[in-house]
Amino acid sequence: MIRLPEPKAEVMARRAEIVAALRAIVPGEGVISETLRLKPYETDGLSAYRQPPLAVVLPTSTEQVAAVLRLCHAMGVRVVPRGAGTSLSGGALPLADAVVLGLMRMNRILEVDYDNRLAVVEAGVTNLGITNHVSADGFFYAPDPSSQLACMIGGNVGMNSGGAHCLKYGVTANNLLGLKVVTMAGEVIDIGGRHLDAAGYDWLGLLTGSEGMLAVVTEVTVRILRSAEGQRAMLAAFKGIEIAGQAVDAIIGSGIIPVALEFMDRPCIHACEAFAHAGYPLDAEAMLIIEVEGSEAEQDLLLGKLKEICNRFDPISLKVAQTAEESLAIWKGRKGAFGAVGRISPDYLCMDGTIPTGELPFVLKRIGEMSAEYGLQVANVFHAGDGNLHPLIMFDANNPESFHKAERFGAEILKLCVEVGGCLTGEHGVGVEKRDLMGVQFTAAELDQQRAIKAAFDPGWLLNPAKVFPLEGNPAVAPAALPRAA
Repeated sequence: MIRLPEPKAEVMARRAEIVAALRAIVPGEGVISETLRLKPYETDGLSAYRQPPLAVVLPTSTEQVAAVLRLCHAMGVRVVPRGAGTSLSGGALPLADAVVLGLMRMNRILEVDYDNRLAVVEAGVTNLGITNHVSADGFFYAPDPSSQLACMIGGNVGMNSGGAHCLKYGVTANNLLGLKVVTMAGEVIDIGGRHLDAAGYDWLGLLTGSEGMLAVVTEVTVRILRSAEGQRAMLAAFKGIEIAGQAVDAIIGSGIIPVALEFMDRPCIHACEAFAHAGYPLDAEAMLIIEVEGSEAEQDLLLGKLKEICNRFDPISLKVAQTAEESLAIWKGRKGAFGAVGRISPDYLCMDGTIPTGELPFVLKRIGEMSAEYGLQVANVFHAGDGNLHPLIMFDANNPESFHKAERFGAEILKLCVEVGGCLTGEHGVGVEKRDLMGVQFTAAELDQQRAIKAAFDPGWLLNPAKVFPLEGNPAVAPAALPRAA
């Protein structure tokens, strides 16, 4: 069970005063304190846990964010930054005595500089919104997590999000140039700039993936790229999960870097086909979606080589898209995979471990064995090219034993990832979900060093506390068993 820290009695007693002070900074509809209106903010994508916050404040500018943080710093109030709330690790899960700082109203694209291939956007701009804004001019923003229609760039920075095309283009960290951030004390700092490799320490690298614990991101300068001449996808279906894993390893080992290399197993194939009617082979135990891009000649060359590799593993079927419409059909089910699995199970936990690609066959076999041991079905859908696993563990949240088994099962998968040389998270972040597993990957000395960095930015541990680090030894919280499973 996930534990949250005890609320500070002195903060709860001053709730009306805090809300009034926030309304003086963000007037009108910018502060939410009514019980019913707080309901949408009591959880995020890890919806099994929920906790109403003290209040929600919705600033519209960096200046308002700085003023809110200065106020909360002075009054000793914890702050939980929030974008679209799509975090699957509980990264935006509120605390009872915390103010949720929602950045969704800061949604302007401030500048697009095509000559220097960059865009400056506020933290509340959606991931896909950047691409939609520049696509007519032949550009795009590369990271494309499955939630890209809703997730916001500030949250992408916080969790260092990836997506299907990160195999070629990298994750968020590889597509950033600069940040404007606000510390807990209300100081506005510009990090990086409008060019690669800013001088001095790599503060950009430190802040990206810091899960809202060091500073609040208000503006982001991203790289935009020229769109390729074209792209095509192929579908390769296999009669075994391990065989598909071997095919992935062979593709990566060949030196070919597809734009995307996605994996789906039988439960996921069936769920997605019933949902999207994409024409997936229902007799397959596993399926790969592989996409390449470039000129027609380059696409033909790469797809030909990929077909040769896949044929070594006796595929049930190989389908190469000949048109953009056929490529979209192949992708249709994959893009809706999480929603599709939600139709066949009341609830699921989405894991996020990352492993060396050479370990895929072994790890997939062990996940299957664990599934039988725990008596819970798993649908596997993930970014196979970079080993970022997303096993979806199906359970019933109305059955406490089912929920606790799912949590234990998920923890075992993440431990397995670390054992084979991987890590606890690829793009979802640690949040509260993996917080108590940090000792599996890091030594006590390493965790102490990370805590020291947190304390340097936020000495009072007010900014998104109770995340990432285990509660034991956390200088900011006194643990109490008060989370509520939905």
